[in-house]
Amino acid sequence: MIRKLPVPGRLRAACTLTALLALLAVPSSLLAVQGTAAREAGDTIYVTLDTVEDIERFFEEVNFTPQTWAEGVRELPRMYITDIGERWRQRTQNELTVQAKKRIFFRGMAPLALRSNELIRAERERVLALPPPEDLTEEDREWLVQMATDYRLDAPDTWEEATEPETWARLTEDLLTRVDEVPVSLVLAQAANESGWGTSRFAREGNALFGQWSFGGSGMLPEQQRKSLGNYGVAAFESPLLSVVSYMRNLNSHPAYATLREIRAAQRQAGGPLSGYELARGLDRYSERGQDYVDELHAIMRVNRLSPADETYLAPGPVYLIVPPE
Repeated sequence: MIRKLPVPGRLRAACTLTALLALLAVPSSLLAVQGTAAREAGDTIYVTLDTVEDIERFFEEVNFTPQTWAEGVRELPRMYITDIGERWRQRTQNELTVQAKKRIFFRGMAPLALRSNELIRAERERVLALPPPEDLTEEDREWLVQMATDYRLDAPDTWEEATEPETWARLTEDLLTRVDEVPVSLVLAQAANESGWGTSRFAREGNALFGQWSFGGSGMLPEQQRKSLGNYGVAAFESPLLSVVSYMRNLNSHPAYATLREIRAAQRQAGGPLSGYELARGLDRYSERGQDYVDELHAIMRVNRLSPADETYLAPGPVYLIVPPE
């Protein structure tokens, strides 16, 4: 059955609980409503879904159904899966049709993508709100240096560079190319492709949805590790959201995806909406399969009609944390 729960023990004990809840919190800018609505929007509701029927009933309660989608509703509930685990694979094998599996997977992933984009949008808006380079405060400069580090850009490393306004103007411009959103349709297609619709061993054991590598022995080891590529594994994450956040940072910072960022910057310059289908053209280096990989992503988007997902946005609240049954 669907139950509103207290904070579950498995989350309460997690060392990352505070950080995770902060990531999932409703932005204060969206709480500009009055009375009961404001209290409800700020709520965090823990939900457990024991059966497939519970899942479908929950989607009806939060107005996230095939019917509302067909009617053009693009506002999605703030429902976040906190762990993938083994039960999802079992359900896909024994209880769900292929169509139902896809539908539930996409509904579970889309809010995670939107929340990650909200976090990026907040950073981007701060970059855009910075004063002219000559008027930057020390706090502004320290923040820009940290952002440069996070997004793999060169920060000023000499006093002469740090005192020249042109240095900060160039850094700000470079950041705006990188600190930007990833269209939801692209996130859905890559997550489905890389994780086998959330059923892969890496997804089940480590919430790894995008096949990101980790070096130095810290990742989950593949069954057939290629020693010529070093001591690598697949990065594990405390939650699916953190997997999405890391994936977006990877696309926004790694040199291999410069073409994707150039396509996105051109779309911004043209003033149109971002298109996941177009940005996928810049992912030929995400896989050894190159253009075949891009073609596969495009096929997933076409067959599953994912383009409208780029129009979605999150409701003001409340936040629903979907917790696996104990």
